Amino acid sequence: MSSLSSFEPPARRVTTRGMLLGAAAALALSTGTTLPLAARAEAPVTQGMAAVGPASFADMVDRVKGAVVSVKVTTIDKAEAEGGEGPGLPPGMPPLSPDDPLYRFFKRFGAPNGPHGDARPHKGQAQGSGFIISADGYVVTNNHVVENATEVSVTLDSGKTVSAKVLGTDKKTDLALLKINEAGTYPFVQFATETPRVGDWVIAVGNPFGLGGTVTAGIVSARGRDIGSGPYDDYLQIDAPVNRGNSGGPTFNNKGEVVGVNTAIFSPSGGSVGIGFAIPSEVAKDVISALKDKGAVSRGFIGVQIQPVTQDIADSLGLKSTKGALVAQAQADKPAAKAGISAGDVIIAVNGDKIDGPRELSRKIAALGPDATAELTYIHNGSEKKASVKLGQLPNEKEAKLDVPKAKAGKTSLAKFGMSLAPASDVPNAGAEGAAVTDLDPDGVAAQKGLRPGDVILDAGGKPVTSPEDIVTALDTARKDGRTAVLLRVRTGDNTRFLALPANPS
Repeated sequence: MSSLSSFEPPARRVTTRGMLLGAAAALALSTGTTLPLAARAEAPVTQGMAAVGPASFADMVDRVKGAVVSVKVTTIDKAEAEGGEGPGLPPGMPPLSPDDPLYRFFKRFGAPNGPHGDARPHKGQAQGSGFIISADGYVVTNNHVVENATEVSVTLDSGKTVSAKVLGTDKKTDLALLKINEAGTYPFVQFATETPRVGDWVIAVGNPFGLGGTVTAGIVSARGRDIGSGPYDDYLQIDAPVNRGNSGGPTFNNKGEVVGVNTAIFSPSGGSVGIGFAIPSEVAKDVISALKDKGAVSRGFIGVQIQPVTQDIADSLGLKSTKGALVAQAQADKPAAKAGISAGDVIIAVNGDKIDGPRELSRKIAALGPDATAELTYIHNGSEKKASVKLGQLPNEKEAKLDVPKAKAGKTSLAKFGMSLAPASDVPNAGAEGAAVTDLDPDGVAAQKGLRPGDVILDAGGKPVTSPEDIVTALDTARKDGRTAVLLRVRTGDNTRFLALPANPS
């Protein structure tokens, strides 16, 4: 997850799903929204405010508050019984035999559930917010609110608590759909049909800190925010205070329509600082519709690994712009490869709509859905081309694994770049093609440009690499041709990407 932690001093913290984390997670999902101080919440609206906004939101709040609910869940986590992971046993310590002298010691003083560790399931509780979208009791909330839930209950505005079941979740957008078990006719709200503008008034309603129905007001501060929480980030940023417990609750426009689902906050202290993030209604309503119909979301897929076009990469490829998505790898027998798209191509438009970068490409392709046909415009070897691609279905994610190899054979040192290379075939787990990075100076040029220990360089300057000498040759050729950098295609675990290595490091 990309975060803004590098801009945060060490003392800063962030609220995420009910926990305070260090600065390494400066942007994180939270189970809550903020509560303004009572004095501020009760302060009268000034005449100056009335000139640009409503004197009161009370009438609108009266119309919608009945549809906003508190969501409480029970979760069960099973402790690891192996390796002494239960409370009271040192990490890595195996379960003790009753004949062991330490057995009685740990039974009495160490592990509260015995010297074998605690293998019993542990119950936990979490809470958030949600809102009813139909008279028969369908409820929208966040995936992280109900994740791993074994029991779910919903507390209505009237104070009545009813049980509910999880119909479907979508981790990529952090949305979930519930259904109230008790039959009845419930008040509900609808998603907005119009996109809010930056500067529009919004109202956040939810369950901060378990206090129940709470209303805060603010404006849309920005649109299209990427907070690094997933591949389809496209958040509204709002300054209506939100805190723990508000996650899954609605953000309304001044018509009482839902324009967003509150999901995350940026916080240096764990409380609201006026920077909250909501999933926009145009994303939420499509996902919720799919969850209601199928219990899952199907997304379009073209079978490529993509990355941003940096200025160094643009210079290496002779591009005039950094717009678009660079194809690091086109998977064999997948839609893009079948249409002729290959590694090194830059996709710049989908169905005639220009794209700024990889995330926009991912969102557009995903939204089209499986079996749709998309016309992709891309740059191949400096020429603009078009391809008609029939989309597949996005498969389950596969976790990439990074093995740091140790070379069996001699190394080729590129000291001025701060790295050593060996033929990949001589390095365990590195494969048969390319040159593996066996040593890397963390302060060297290669590390600064993104190479990591264990990476395998597959191409250099557009040509396949069979040995480290091929990279040396590519650098020499670049210098003779007056180019400032050489484009490398690099494999890290199961992922492939491009990076530009300076031909003349300083």
